[in-house]
Amino acid sequence: MKSKYLERIRAARVYDVAIETPLEPAKRLSRRLDNSVFFKREDLQPIFSFKLRGAYNKIINLSDAEAAKGVICASAGNHAQGVALAARTRGIPAYIVMPRNTPPIKVEAVRDLGGHIELVGDDFDAAYEYAVSYGRQHALTFVHPFDDPEVIAGQGTVAIEIIKQHPSPIDAVFVPIGGGGLIAGIACYFKAVSPTTRIIGVEPIDAASMHASLQAGERVTLERVGIFADGVAVKRVGEETFKLAKAYVDEIILVSTDEACAAIQDIFEDTRAIVEPAGALAVAGLKKWVAREKVTGKSLVTLNCGANMNFDRLRHVAERADIGQSREALFAVEIDEAPGSFLAFCKTIGNRSVTEFNYRYADKQRAKIFVGLALTNGAIEREQVRTAISATGCSVVDLTDNEVAKLHVRYMVGGPGRSLKDERLFRFEFPERPGALLRFLTAVGNRWNISLFHYRNHGSDYGRVLAGIQVPTEGSNEFRAHLDELGFNYIEETDNPAYRIFLGNPDA
Repeated sequence: MKSKYLERIRAARVYDVAIETPLEPAKRLSRRLDNSVFFKREDLQPIFSFKLRGAYNKIINLSDAEAAKGVICASAGNHAQGVALAARTRGIPAYIVMPRNTPPIKVEAVRDLGGHIELVGDDFDAAYEYAVSYGRQHALTFVHPFDDPEVIAGQGTVAIEIIKQHPSPIDAVFVPIGGGGLIAGIACYFKAVSPTTRIIGVEPIDAASMHASLQAGERVTLERVGIFADGVAVKRVGEETFKLAKAYVDEIILVSTDEACAAIQDIFEDTRAIVEPAGALAVAGLKKWVAREKVTGKSLVTLNCGANMNFDRLRHVAERADIGQSREALFAVEIDEAPGSFLAFCKTIGNRSVTEFNYRYADKQRAKIFVGLALTNGAIEREQVRTAISATGCSVVDLTDNEVAKLHVRYMVGGPGRSLKDERLFRFEFPERPGALLRFLTAVGNRWNISLFHYRNHGSDYGRVLAGIQVPTEGSNEFRAHLDELGFNYIEETDNPAYRIFLGNPDA
């Protein structure tokens, strides 16, 4: 089986459309992990993904009669671009069926390459069934995204390049897995040419179809898959790819969304390139493997397989990357509802950078706070902070690994301030540096009760705070004079309609 694929991979035709991508040293990540890490930059291909290799090798090997009728495929995007480019290069029609949730950037890219697009279903499997049926009806050649020997061989050319570019022994290669075509081709070639190199697959925890299949000893179909890493969101791996993975893949590592986001940041910091979530899986897996095995001085390669990232996803990636790197912790804390309680709490935290602070008045006895803190020592420091807060008598719950808290609750802390009197709303700005929030609260003082508070460090030069402060009418002038003395930039927003509708006391 290895020798058959070795010949296919060496004979594969890909360079009419593909380039030989660089194998770049990841200097910052290597230094941090104390290993030699290399990025195989498949995100630099003409379609920003490795997928054109397998698609072109399949299409160029069709007979003239087969090619003249055209080709069809089902794809979440990257394979679709590969098929469209390969078909355009050969001068034949390409029909592309994509799930309706495919990122617009991938749909537009296929359209630009001349593909005839139809959006069908909510996932790859629905698109696949439609494409197979339509292809049979119209005598089109179906170009499978992964479960085809010619496609697998085309993807396997990546392995030829890696070995040529890094002639000294490679200890491990980390490969993202969707349907399994890429890792099948790479594993076959490496195990024939460099059998001591470990081939390690990486899948998202919520789309681990190959991992589940290998554990079961047969292909299984997942009931559902997460779509954050849409390039690998496959419910059922291929028959041929499963057989090859079972024979030649050493292990599979599962990673979370947060870990994938952190890996996107790692790649950006070394290359200034932004890969898509699927394109960062290998780096996330490598980091997890190094931490588990406690290895140093190894030569490790990751497949950065794609960069078709929707721009609006960057908000989510940036929000979750610090948690994925263990550089942020989230806590729910309950403190006394009294003037100065915020300040006392912040003194417990010390000079740690506060990344987020959400609070809304609920009752006269206790205040509930959602707080994010920057960490420099990961899980150890996270537990130290939790212990320190608990020692003050405050109730504290660690929400760092709570998906509902991270995805929803942090944005929903609040509500109308019923029964609140004399609340006024202000926006403040102050220079952002460690301890800035503590200094701000110390400056505001203990005389006025804070009834609403939201702060989020967005990595900018200035911290931005939204604060509700109870200021009786008779003390209004004194309060205003106090703010002016502090020197903070501020704007009063008490009459802002968004505040009046969603946060203010409706009875005031």
